[in-house]
Amino acid sequence: MLNPSRSRGQPRSTRSFPLGGMDYADLKKKNNFVGKIMLAATLTALCIIMLKQSSTFNSPGPFSRHEPGITHVLVTGGAGYIGSHAALRLLNNSYRVTVVDNLSRGNLGAIKVLEQLFPEPGRLQFIYADLGDAKAVNKIFSENAFDAVMHFAAVAYVGESTLDPLRYYHNITSNTLVVLEAIASHGVKTLIYSSTCATYGEPEKMPITEQTPQAPINPYGKAKKMAEDIILDFSRNSDMAVMILRYFNVIGSDPEGRLGEAPRPELREHGRISGACFDAALGVIPGLKVKGTDYKTPDGTCIRDYIDVTDLVDAHVKALEKAKLGKVGIYNVGTGKGRSVKEFVEACKKATGVNIKVEYLDRRPGDYAEVFSDPTKIRLELNWTAQHVDLQQSLQTAWRWQKSHRNGYGTPRTYAMDS
Repeated sequence: MLNPSRSRGQPRSTRSFPLGGMDYADLKKKNNFVGKIMLAATLTALCIIMLKQSSTFNSPGPFSRHEPGITHVLVTGGAGYIGSHAALRLLNNSYRVTVVDNLSRGNLGAIKVLEQLFPEPGRLQFIYADLGDAKAVNKIFSENAFDAVMHFAAVAYVGESTLDPLRYYHNITSNTLVVLEAIASHGVKTLIYSSTCATYGEPEKMPITEQTPQAPINPYGKAKKMAEDIILDFSRNSDMAVMILRYFNVIGSDPEGRLGEAPRPELREHGRISGACFDAALGVIPGLKVKGTDYKTPDGTCIRDYIDVTDLVDAHVKALEKAKLGKVGIYNVGTGKGRSVKEFVEACKKATGVNIKVEYLDRRPGDYAEVFSDPTKIRLELNWTAQHVDLQQSLQTAWRWQKSHRNGYGTPRTYAMDS
């Protein structure tokens, strides 16, 4: 029977009939939609197959393959003060560099500077990762073809180590074990380890040679010595080339003013004396606090061997160049001359031109009276000698950077937003 209400002009395609709870028109639309999805998936699969068959798809990137004449160096802690200067020197010397840093102490701003200086593909890459994460570290080694590792990453404040020792043992000793396991698993042949004179403790005789007994007196030195022991134990049954550099008190900055030292504000209390001097000169703090005036030294303050960061990274590069498979080299890196804290403060006053107010306090826990090196071995075997030995000049170089970077490199958040 005809429906008298339907107009003859009504298009049949718009009519709908119930079909299992679904209108016929809706079913047709759904089928068209599914068909489009299947077509898109088919085209995507074809594109992937074509890409895989192309000559470029399977070609590894420059960081994931070994290349004749190019040495690829992993720099752990390469966003930090010393690590960033080492990365700069390596890049200047035509090495390929991968920096791994969790930015807990490092500065993303330093990485930005390096990226601007070396924008060419295959020169520099930065990977944000924590060395305490063994899975992440193994992934980094799996995806990159490293020829050598320079292991700088570490918390490194003596005073802080006495307050939070477990953090130091975890960060220094445990993380070094993670790195070493990855090195062993992936066949990396060279390790340059950044150690410290703090492993010697407070020796009875000066100057310190590589044969001086190691008897650290603070958790920082103890953690570094444990890491050294792990490396040495492993090396006895390995053909890996190992260089351990025990350096003294680092000062200075890049002579061309591209990099400097920019500790986080909350860490300034534990930082290097040079940073405290500059903060006092800039008015960030009211004055300089010298801890300990009753040591058995000529003026009662601690005596230290101050090594310029430019010389220090030069020693690392020479160690890398001289490293030999199956051999271990251990070297002190210092000037061979001790300077008292009072001498340092006077040099800082002259370098900054500011009559810094000085307050003398009780000793800092874990400190020792006198430490300076005998650099004979590194001079004879690596042909290295400190060149920047004028204390005031090194401080002037660092002061120029501090004055022009009053807020350091800026915050990581700022740089992340700009990238």
